[in-house]
Amino acid sequence: MRAGALKHAGAADDGARAEPARDCPFCPRLAGYRAANAQSFPSYYNGPAPSFGPPIDPLAARLLIVGLAPGLHGANRTGRPFTGDYAGDLLYGTLGKFGFSHGVYEARPNDGLTLIDAMIANAVRCAPPGNKPTPEEIRTCRPFLRARIASLENLKAIVCLGRVAHDSTLAALGVKPKDARFGHGAAHEFPGVVLFDSYHCSRYNTNTGRLTGPMFEQVFAAVRLRLSGASA
Repeated sequence: MRAGALKHAGAADDGARAEPARDCPFCPRLAGYRAANAQSFPSYYNGPAPSFGPPIDPLAARLLIVGLAPGLHGANRTGRPFTGDYAGDLLYGTLGKFGFSHGVYEARPNDGLTLIDAMIANAVRCAPPGNKPTPEEIRTCRPFLRARIASLENLKAIVCLGRVAHDSTLAALGVKPKDARFGHGAAHEFPGVVLFDSYHCSRYNTNTGRLTGPMFEQVFAAVRLRLSGASA
């Protein structure tokens, strides 16, 4: 199944199916970890981090950004993707520079920052121990990603942050890994949508120099060019 085939008249229903229940039981290890974190950090969100999109007509977003999973002290704490840890500093700063967000990111869900023409979701919605979901957990959570993609009626571009996000998004689109290999800065054309790859904007990747600010910005510059119609 290709991207265009995922979209249909029931896209609004897909939007509902794209969000797991707050007490989602499908991954026993993650559910157990979530329960333990609720005991250790009772003030945290401690649930599947919901997708974050524009405040008005979020399903009209043309860009979907797919991350790996919530960080224990990031989105698992705040309930908003990439909010509360270093990855959010780089991601939201870059989104603002290219017109995909408005306001100032302050690492809290009530900072007033809003997205423009973009939505953010994770391949795995619950925080995994050690930031490493198992292959089975990635597969189990994939129907939510597939439904999220299908819900975006105007989707034109997907940015995958890291190989796990890339591979899970390909599977959601019905694309074989050999037909779209991961590589930072790569762009893969499918009917109706272009998939852009980036190394994950984690502190580890930036501290080691695997990903620099300019490298990250180049990906979103390419996305903006695509959405502006300047690129065929």
